[in-house]
Order: sequence, then structure tokens, then C-alpha cells
Amino acid sequence: MYPTGSEVQEELISEFQLRPSGSVLLSAKSIRFSLLVSSIYLALSYILIGFKTDQLVLLLIFNSFYFASKTTRKFILGFSIFIIYWVIFDYMKAFPNYHYNAVHIHSLYNWEKSLFGIDINGVLITPNEYFAHAHNTILDILCGIFYLCWVPLPLIFAGILFFRNRNLFFQFSLTFFLVNLVGFVGYYIYPAAPPWYIAQKGFHFIASTPGNTAGLGRFDAYFGTNVFAGIYSKSSNVFAAMPSLHAAYILIVLYYGIKAKMKWFNFLFAVIMVGIWFAAVYTGHHYILDVLAGISCALFGIVIFQWFISTSAGQKIMDALVTLTT
Repeated sequence: MYPTGSEVQEELISEFQLRPSGSVLLSAKSIRFSLLVSSIYLALSYILIGFKTDQLVLLLIFNSFYFASKTTRKFILGFSIFIIYWVIFDYMKAFPNYHYNAVHIHSLYNWEKSLFGIDINGVLITPNEYFAHAHNTILDILCGIFYLCWVPLPLIFAGILFFRNRNLFFQFSLTFFLVNLVGFVGYYIYPAAPPWYIAQKGFHFIASTPGNTAGLGRFDAYFGTNVFAGIYSKSSNVFAAMPSLHAAYILIVLYYGIKAKMKWFNFLFAVIMVGIWFAAVYTGHHYILDVLAGISCALFGIVIFQWFISTSAGQKIMDALVTLTT
């Protein structure tokens, strides 16, 4: 006999409340909760994108933290915001944006060139085309390092906030989630090819084009690794260059780093942020317009979320989230 909706709701609430004093981690309710979440995730993943070993790794991480201790359980439940983000991003493979709107290839290229074009011997080229020829090993290495900070830095930052300031952790993670949703909507409204696509494929649309390391391939080649090759082989959709969420993430980190008064760390965040902005263009993954759109997404998300938590409803939700993970 299947549980009713109210029973499932009560079970979820009881698991999030994490009864502080004599609660048993390996209880019948916690096992049912784990099995329910794991089963739904695997079934939905199989239906939408097929089975992948990455899905088992994600479940292993979630369940290991969930059952290891009370502290790790609170931690992974708080971090579920990032897990949900990743799952949505992964599921986008099942719904390619070019099925819903035409991909902008030539128009975006011309727009970039008209605004930021560089005149070389009477020929106007984009900054990406300029850097495709005017690159050097030092910049290749630095840009690779900056780009590797794209996801790890926000996650590490979130982990620090979780233990230092639970309210600010939820502000950051929910802003991060909101900005991603705005960016995902942008991908579907305005599908756009990255600069490297034009360099390799021209102006003709080719569906299901695989991800490409572009200029970051020089980092892999220099160190004899497949770091970026592995990352871009998992790309959900190469026609999602506008807006650049690479440009958005560290700006969100910097904003909340300033709110958390993290002092000299904020200088480091600012350097990495500008480095990623430059690297996005230098490596041919984004136009300057993509970067500006990503910055706009971050600012929009920050402003909207800060307004939301200034309302009574927003304050109640934040207080509830802090309470549920304390």
C-alpha cells in the first residue's frame, strides 16, 4: 500500500528536523527517505537521459553524508540546493534548447564584432579571433587555473558559510540557484553558439555538436592531461553560451564574501572573477557580450533575492531553513 501525500510530507519534515538528542541515524524513516529519493532520481534519470555511473556517484555521496553523522546529514541536506541545480543542468540534455528556438550564430558574431571588434590591417575581427592567434603559454596556464575555479570555489565558499553563518549560507546558495534558473531560461530564449563553434564549424547549425575544450585544450596539452576534455565531454548543450554563467558565479561569491566580511579573501575572489571573465573570451568559449549577460544575471539574481528576504515571507523562509538544519 502506497503512502498518502500527507504521510510523505510528514516523513520529509521529520527527516529535515533531525531530532537533536537521541535521534537514530539509521532509522526506518531515514532509510525510507533515502530509498525514496534515490529511486525517484534513478528512475527519472533513466527515462530522461539514460543510466550513467555519475548518477551512482552522486547517490553515494548523498547517502554517505546522510547516514554518516548528524552534522554531515545537516550539511548534505543544506547542500541539496546545489545537488538540485546539478540534476536540472544534467537533465537539460533531454531538452536541447535548439528544439525550441533558432540558434544564434552569425547574428551574435556580427553584434560582437560591431561593438568590440579589433581592426587588424583593415580587417575587423572579434576579440576571440584575435586571441586565437595572440596567445601564449603563461596566459594559457593562468586562464586554465581560473577556469578550474568556476564550480569548486563556489562550493568551497558555500561550505565555509554553512559552518560560519547558516543564514548567509542559504542566502548565497539560493541566490546561486536563482541565477542559474535565470541563466537556463536565457539558454532557451536565446540559444547561442560559442565563438569556438564558428572557428571550427562555420556559420552552419549542426545539431548535437559535442562539447569542445577550445583554447583550454592548450592547458591540457601543456600538462599532458585531459582535465578540460573530460569536463566538456559532459556538456549538456554547446548552444548555451548566452549568458555566460562562468561570469556570474564568482561575482555572487564576491558579493556574499563582502557581506561575510572575509577581508583579504575578497581580493582573491575579485582577482579570480576578473580572471574568469578574461579567460572566457581568451579561450574562445564566450563573447564579451556573453560575459556581460552573465554579469547581468548575477546582479539581477542578487537584487531580487535580497529584496525577497527583506519581506516578511522571505524572512520566515530563511528562518525556517536555518532551523531545519540546526
